Amino acid sequence: MHLEPNFAALPEGGQGSLLILALLAPIAGAASGLLCAIFRLALDEADGFRDALITRAHDAKLVGFLLVTAGCAGAVIIAAWLVRRFSPSASGSGIPHVEAVLSGELPPATPRLIPVKFFGGLLAIGAGLALGREGPSVQMGAVIADVVGKISGRRWPDRRVLLAAGAGAGLATAFNAPIAGAVFVLEELVRRFDARIAIAALGASAGAIAVARVLLGPAPDFRVATLAYYGLGAWPFFVALGALAGLVAALYNGSLLGAIRVANRVGHWPVELRAGAVGAAMGILAWFTPGLVGGGDQITQRVLAGEAAAATIPVAFLLRFGLGAVSYAAATPGGLFAPMLVLGAQLGVFFGTLCRAAFPGVGIDPIAFAVVGMAAFFAGVVQAPITGIVLVTEMTGGFTMFLPMLGACFAAMLVANLMGTAPIYESLRERTARHRQPEDLTPAAGGQSGNNR
Repeated sequence: MHLEPNFAALPEGGQGSLLILALLAPIAGAASGLLCAIFRLALDEADGFRDALITRAHDAKLVGFLLVTAGCAGAVIIAAWLVRRFSPSASGSGIPHVEAVLSGELPPATPRLIPVKFFGGLLAIGAGLALGREGPSVQMGAVIADVVGKISGRRWPDRRVLLAAGAGAGLATAFNAPIAGAVFVLEELVRRFDARIAIAALGASAGAIAVARVLLGPAPDFRVATLAYYGLGAWPFFVALGALAGLVAALYNGSLLGAIRVANRVGHWPVELRAGAVGAAMGILAWFTPGLVGGGDQITQRVLAGEAAAATIPVAFLLRFGLGAVSYAAATPGGLFAPMLVLGAQLGVFFGTLCRAAFPGVGIDPIAFAVVGMAAFFAGVVQAPITGIVLVTEMTGGFTMFLPMLGACFAAMLVANLMGTAPIYESLRERTARHRQPEDLTPAAGGQSGNNR
């Protein structure tokens, strides 16, 4: 049975309870920030190791090719095995699972999810799968916050608030975006404003960033040159970009869900075999184009720095479009945000380049369209426009793009909804609730499935 979130109906426990939540939230956030910052650093090391391995393997020609292919396949197989054997709830993004917990459809994940999500995500993303770090970070942050609530003796209503706040702290750390982390909790996870949740989310995000920036530094994730303000004359172009992003977002959601359906049609195959096939394909691709695999931050940075050749962007976009769906269907830990940002940046810069060639007098900067495209595509796929705008602004420092992003996200949301496209996490959450694992029903049980989350 589907249960809608109804935090207003939960007993609040008065001001004393609120004060305790306000004290516990930064503690939970700090713990989440520490773990998720280490996860980010480990992913950077894994990406560097993969690139170095591929470079050295080219000297060995065929043997090197086989080594890279087998290595990527083996890493993804281990990631899938960890999920199936120890924590099926760790499969996929994890955000739909957190939403299902908050809506009362599933019980909270157990702490054993944390090492599975950490090492499984490290192996899968490090092997080149087009998955993001934010999914594991959100789910690990939620579990950590729930543990803090249990240790402090809080009852479930307070633990649920902490769990939502911890999830936001994970997102804040994943992208060095504290405000987006708090907004994400209200707009996407609980989908309503609640003072208690807002206070806890702000406290948890603040605690997470305070710790994470010691390890990661304070700079935005992406380096972008200062962008000029745009007048009303450029608005039609940004709105058109948003409409295009909404159309592509609908196609992307359909391809993602379609890939999962295809994977489930061969459910009689062991999940490790399916995952290994995807990993081997990524290894082959990485051998020829190592810069196009993985989470995609380096691709986005090249686009935002103006280093991506316009002629190659359509091919890279189509390749990454397919990789995102195939990678998610592998049933390993990994999120959707970072791959979405890659596609949004590529779509925006290519559209901006075409507009500049067609209308040279408008003064169009394709990089500005790349920034706006990131927010618009996010809004079309997730249908959480405020989170998208705040997230992209914090990641790029593109404060001058607020109004263009507003118009583009309006158009993206409109087109996606006119096409009948449900928010991607809503669709995935419904799948999560339908395919409950033994672990979900009995926290001490093992779980033996590879269903996608």
